[in-house]
Amino acid sequence: MKNSLPSQNIWQVIMASSAGTLIEWYDFYIFGSLSAIIAEKFFPPSNPQLAYIATLATFAVGFIVRPFGAIVFGRLGDMVGRKYTFLLTLLIMGGSTFAIGLIPSYHTIGILAPILVLILRLAQGLALGGEYGGAATYVAEHSPDNRRGYYTSFIQTTATLGLFVSLGVILVTRMLMTPDDFNNYGWRIPFLLSVLLVIMSYYIRIRLHESPLFAQMKKEGKTSTNPIKESFANKENLKLVMIALFGAAMGQGVVWYTGQFYALSFLQKTMNIEFVQSNIIIAIALLLGTPFFIYFGSLSDRIGRKKIMLTGMLLAALAYYPIYKAMDNIGNVQLKQEQTELFRIESNSAKSESGELVLKTTRVHSYTDGSILKETADKKELTVSRMNILWLVILIFIQVLFVTMVYAPIAAFLVELFPTRIRYTSMSLPYHIGNGVFGGLLPTISTILVTNTGNHLAGLIYPIGIAVICFVVGIIYLKDKRGIPL
Repeated sequence: MKNSLPSQNIWQVIMASSAGTLIEWYDFYIFGSLSAIIAEKFFPPSNPQLAYIATLATFAVGFIVRPFGAIVFGRLGDMVGRKYTFLLTLLIMGGSTFAIGLIPSYHTIGILAPILVLILRLAQGLALGGEYGGAATYVAEHSPDNRRGYYTSFIQTTATLGLFVSLGVILVTRMLMTPDDFNNYGWRIPFLLSVLLVIMSYYIRIRLHESPLFAQMKKEGKTSTNPIKESFANKENLKLVMIALFGAAMGQGVVWYTGQFYALSFLQKTMNIEFVQSNIIIAIALLLGTPFFIYFGSLSDRIGRKKIMLTGMLLAALAYYPIYKAMDNIGNVQLKQEQTELFRIESNSAKSESGELVLKTTRVHSYTDGSILKETADKKELTVSRMNILWLVILIFIQVLFVTMVYAPIAAFLVELFPTRIRYTSMSLPYHIGNGVFGGLLPTISTILVTNTGNHLAGLIYPIGIAVICFVVGIIYLKDKRGIPL
């Protein structure tokens, strides 16, 4: 436990690292939280379904380039230092997010709009590829050996909390203005607010010292001169990278994105749940589930990382179909009894983004369970009863529990797998391939499966299949090294 600092310093390290990482996740996930609106604003309006798939593909691009960011910034972190590398990634992420909030719509600048969004999304992905490994390594190298899972679990909460904060900011902004104003310009505010959060986080992080393990190694001249070559040209280390990817990170990635982002997409695009309601449902489930990151992180210090992660993957694979079947039934109006005497047609005028006055006609259906469906020419919007909100929160909370099981121990697991001199590079690559490629492609692949088959639940084939494969590989090849000296 020579690498630990006095207790007051470890909490300073955790708070500073977590604050910056949370803000980077917030920046990264605003895009996904507002994907339905971004599809309308930045892509051709002629085919709404294709525009939404293009938005999800652009969202996925940010994930796909994360492994490249892991290599670039991982190398920098192993050669220059942990602290300055994740300061740089913070600024790149914050600047890109702020810039997305300034891009004119497709209506104004045409095809240039989605091109600019794509370029900035690439920058976001590269930055995040360097952020997580740096923050997790930095905290782990300050932590006592026997409590590494507990302390690094606070970093693990930041991804979910970043999503929660993004939903919270979006909801508050939406509730402070009319739906038309939010749709026209209010959606930009969460992107623009990012610059204030980044400045605050940069100020906190700049005051930190370098990781003691890295500082000592640098002082002794033992840092790697070519961490990429040492990480991936060395057969033994490359074997560890592959085991980490296919036995842990791949399954963790799909469980994470299914339990949070796919759940949100399913509520909004498949069930047509009203915007504010759907975000509140996800936000409550995330808030209830977040403490379990700390619980499972601490538990992994006592019983091991492998057992908890693989159990979470297996439970997720077994439970996804019945959970999403139950969710689908709640939103399926064909299973509800309509109160035909309450049917009505509403007409109102609203200004479009170009300032034109548009007449909207809405057909309003009421059902005996308290649900209300509003249909316009291009949109359906279902408002569900309080009881159904409660059921949906429970169903998504269960999914978030699976997320906490697979995600809470993985930072400590990856840190313990690789030597200090190439740790940043080695752990970042499998983590970001698992999350960025296998997890990040989930919304796009699942949406395409649903679109091509016409089956609401066909999208689950992908996460269930990946989770099962990862569970089998993990059972055979994963070794638990909890608590080893770094």
